[in-house]
Amino acid sequence: MLLSLVLHTYSMRYVLPAAVMMGTAPTYVLAWGAWRLLSAVLPARFYREVDDRLYTIYQSMVLFFFENYTGVQVIIYGDLPKNKENVIYLSNHQCTVDWIIADMLAIRQNALGHVRYVLKDGLKWLPLYGWYFSQHGGVYVKRSAKFNEKEMREKLQAQMKAETPMYLVIFPEGTRYNPEIPKVIADSQSFAEKEGLAILKHVLTPRVKATHVAIDTMKDYLDAVYDVTVAYEGTVDHKGQRKLAPSMTEFLCKECPRVHIFIDRIELKDIPEEQMYMRRWLHERFEIKDKLLIEFYDAKDSKRRNKFPGKSVHSKLSLKKTLPSLLFLGGLTASMLLTESGRKLYIKTWIYGTLIGCLWVSIKP
Repeated sequence: MLLSLVLHTYSMRYVLPAAVMMGTAPTYVLAWGAWRLLSAVLPARFYREVDDRLYTIYQSMVLFFFENYTGVQVIIYGDLPKNKENVIYLSNHQCTVDWIIADMLAIRQNALGHVRYVLKDGLKWLPLYGWYFSQHGGVYVKRSAKFNEKEMREKLQAQMKAETPMYLVIFPEGTRYNPEIPKVIADSQSFAEKEGLAILKHVLTPRVKATHVAIDTMKDYLDAVYDVTVAYEGTVDHKGQRKLAPSMTEFLCKECPRVHIFIDRIELKDIPEEQMYMRRWLHERFEIKDKLLIEFYDAKDSKRRNKFPGKSVHSKLSLKKTLPSLLFLGGLTASMLLTESGRKLYIKTWIYGTLIGCLWVSIKP
């Protein structure tokens, strides 16, 4: 019975982080909503500046749990500039923690508030978050024939017109690489073979549409493209076969000891403009990712496994970057919940915020 209790307690280590991150969402939405109303008569640039600061507060609180609470070691390889830039961030996609990895890099460049995502259309229905991500500059896209290029271009052009700093995160594979769903991997490899492209083992064949639209629309606005490859240590079973990457819950339960991040900064002049040629270029970038991951997971020399080639830096995030945001948002939320009127407002924010958000995203791109 004692052992069972210990195991149960161990598995519940994600409850506190989840409760705080979800529990502070209404507080955050109320603060953002107040600013949105106040800034209605101001130029869009002023709204964006404060919105980015608010987003930094919330996301740095999130990073407190994903870095300081878990104690994960973040190992960075390659070229991560110290200064913030307007960039498109291209990464392989394995799990929901991949979203957090973009934040981990952005905060190290003091660009956390600038992070915006290209997301699957279905995610816009997430309570509170789906609506807010769109308001913060996120772009929801549909797959294949339903992809609306015009909508995406217009949204990005509006961001540029407002001089919005851009750290646009795109996962070109379109879905997660999941070794437990071999059909998706097999279909991806069959498509590559049919198109005369190299067959990839540890990543899926990338889709070019969103990447092309983003780069083509913002080519005169961007400083660079970051090509990012992520590997989570501990995702190989006893037979040496790759396992599913950790979910957010598993990550928060400290089941990932180290995350390895390889960054290649690419100049815009080195990227072809025509979609046909960019498609080939993007596939070649994923071939490079695949070789990095083959080295990480499958290297014959065991000493070369569980790391990328080249120099690396163990990058530890200071509590000064995250703890103040946790205390600020946690304190505001606790103060609200201590009074009856505050609790009513809190509950109404969850209910009406979700309803308004669903209505908004159903009529707005």
